[in-house]
Amino acid sequence: MLDKLKTLETTYEELNRLLSDPAVIANMAEYQKYARRQSGLSEIVAAYREYREVSADLTATRALLDEKMEDELRELAEMELEQLRERKEELEQKLKILLLPKDPNDEKNVIMEIRAGTGGEEAALFAGDLFRMYSRYAENRGWRLELLSASETAIGGFKEIIFLLEGNGAYSRLKYESGVHRVQRVPDTEASGRIHTSAATVAVLPEAEEVDVEINPSDVRIDIFCSSGPGGQSVNTTQSAVRLTHLPTGLVVSCQDEKSQHKNKDKAMRVLRARLLDRAEQEQHGEQASARRSQIGSGDRSERIRTYNFPQGRVTDHRIGLTLYRLESVLNGGIDEFIDALITSAQAEQLQKVE
Repeated sequence: MLDKLKTLETTYEELNRLLSDPAVIANMAEYQKYARRQSGLSEIVAAYREYREVSADLTATRALLDEKMEDELRELAEMELEQLRERKEELEQKLKILLLPKDPNDEKNVIMEIRAGTGGEEAALFAGDLFRMYSRYAENRGWRLELLSASETAIGGFKEIIFLLEGNGAYSRLKYESGVHRVQRVPDTEASGRIHTSAATVAVLPEAEEVDVEINPSDVRIDIFCSSGPGGQSVNTTQSAVRLTHLPTGLVVSCQDEKSQHKNKDKAMRVLRARLLDRAEQEQHGEQASARRSQIGSGDRSERIRTYNFPQGRVTDHRIGLTLYRLESVLNGGIDEFIDALITSAQAEQLQKVE
């Protein structure tokens, strides 16, 4: 591990040298490439340098204890030795985690797709709740949200809503949100006060750049039609809505939220590109693909990763067994505790495989 860290530090120092080279500064594309690599190494190099300092201090303190000294000074040295040991262990664990293979998509923006599952109108309303939850989470982190497509219901829910979140490390934080989310509550329309269980599916896709996925224009059929709103009423008398069908895979993407046909086509193409990238990665990683499909499932109530229980004010993530009794805070975007715990669990699993 130490040899690998030394090599990374050498690479980091070389990147710093390149970033101060006038020839590199004059080439923006090259400069940005080196800057991204340097930024990606900065945390691990800082931790490695602290680890070296702590190790040197630990050696010096042990040597000091071998010498004769007053009891009071010895006691202070022994306390410092214990603190240094603990810090060294913390840094060793941190460095092991930082050296784990990185998901190449972690720094990408995300396209999120939320769809109402079992539960009719109540499921559509819950899909709206999830959209607001992620919107507020993005706002708290300073990310930008762009609506790509939405199919609303007459009472304010969503049959489907697709949106883009742009922000540093968006995919690394949100990729664990993929799956079926279940809600248990008394609907406003329920006169008897009976608790209903509904579900909505969430899919999190890394945004694909054109360099990630090349789409042959002849492989895409483009259909233009008039957009419509809840209940089927016409909301646009011009033909601005766009439906893209990727003929080789059969994937279909529709977008009608913009008044401009060109903008709708651009948004639909971004979603199509993300789905094609996701499909390619699933095919490349067969085991991961089957795990993800079983996780997202069909939207049935029994297939869930998280339950939001209104009568008890609790939210439970079933993958890690974590329950929080602050439902309102979670629905207002306070999901970091779940995300942090899921990341820690994933890292622990990776470490077990490495060790």
